[in-house]
Amino acid sequence: MAGLRRWALALLRGSVPTAIGLLLWFAMGSGEEKRQELLKELPEANPEVLAERREYNRLIMAALREAAETNENVARRPVPWRK
Repeated sequence: MAGLRRWALALLRGSVPTAIGLLLWFAMGSGEEKRQELLKELPEANPEVLAERREYNRLIMAALREAAETNENVARRPVPWRK
């Protein structure tokens, strides 16, 4: 009888964390479709915004490239600086 009780207790201790993990897994999985729809509606999905973002990134990379190639401290330049 004591052995049966030990097995039942061990089974319970092992199954409770597994059940909680499965519940959390299903809770997170159900929100995945909503997240995918939300990602489709983001402004970055718009081609115009995407082109604008790419141009901005190109300008930032050009500024970083220039800063890397010079020994001058580009952070000390006046704010509206041009090449």
